[in-house]
Amino acid sequence: MTAILKLHDVGKTFTMHLQGGLTIPVVSGVSLEVAAGECVVLGGPSGAGKSSILKMIYGNYRTDRGSIRVVAETDETVDIASAAPRKVLALRRTTIGYVSQFLRVIPRVPALAVVAEAATAFGIEPSEAERRARHLLTTLNVPERLWSLPPATFSGGEQQRVNIARGFIADHPILLLDEPTASLDAKNRAAVVDLIETKKRNGTAIVGIFHDDDVRERVASRVVDVTAFAARAA
Repeated sequence: MTAILKLHDVGKTFTMHLQGGLTIPVVSGVSLEVAAGECVVLGGPSGAGKSSILKMIYGNYRTDRGSIRVVAETDETVDIASAAPRKVLALRRTTIGYVSQFLRVIPRVPALAVVAEAATAFGIEPSEAERRARHLLTTLNVPERLWSLPPATFSGGEQQRVNIARGFIADHPILLLDEPTASLDAKNRAAVVDLIETKKRNGTAIVGIFHDDDVRERVASRVVDVTAFAARAA
C-alpha cells in the first residue's frame, strides 16, 4: 500500500521561556507511515508524546526537526513541518481532519449547524451537509430535541459526540483522533468504532490515540509504541 502520510525523524522540544529557557524534550526520531485504509494507533502512557505527535501532523505544533509529508488532494506532496501557515490551513480544509479531546465552537450556534458547517467548509452542498449531520447525530445517539440547542448546554459526553460527528462528517483522506471515546459509555463507544471501520473501508488513513483497550484492539491496523521515541528524547 502507498503511504499518504509519512513522518521521518520528527523531533519536538518545548522551551520554557519563563523558566530561564529550560528545555523539555518530548519526542525524537519519530518515523512512521500510514496508508489509505489503515488505522495506526499511537500507544504508550500519558506524557509519552502521543498528542504532541498528532498536533505536529495537524500543524498546531511546529517540529524542531524532521519531515511530515502528506499527499494532498491534488496529489501534491506537502511537508507540514516546513509549510507556510496558509498551506497548512488549506490542508486542513481538504486533506486532514482532526477530532480533539474537546469541542471548541462559536457560542450559541445550534448543534446541527455546528456539525453541518464542517461539511460545507469541505465543499459539500448545504442540503447534503445537513443530511449527513442528522445521520451522524442520530448514529451517535444525540437526542433530536438537542439539535437546535448550542452544545455548550450539553453534558460532557453529549459535547464529545457532537465533536465526533463534526470530525467524521467530511471525507478527509487523513483523520486524526485524539481519545475520541474517552468520555463515552459502551453503546456510544461501539458507535464510534463502527464509524472508524467505515472510514477505513472508504480508504481514510487514520492516526489515533485510544486509552480504552477494547476500542484500540478493534480498530487498530497496528500499534506504534511512542515510548521508544520518548526514551530517546530523554
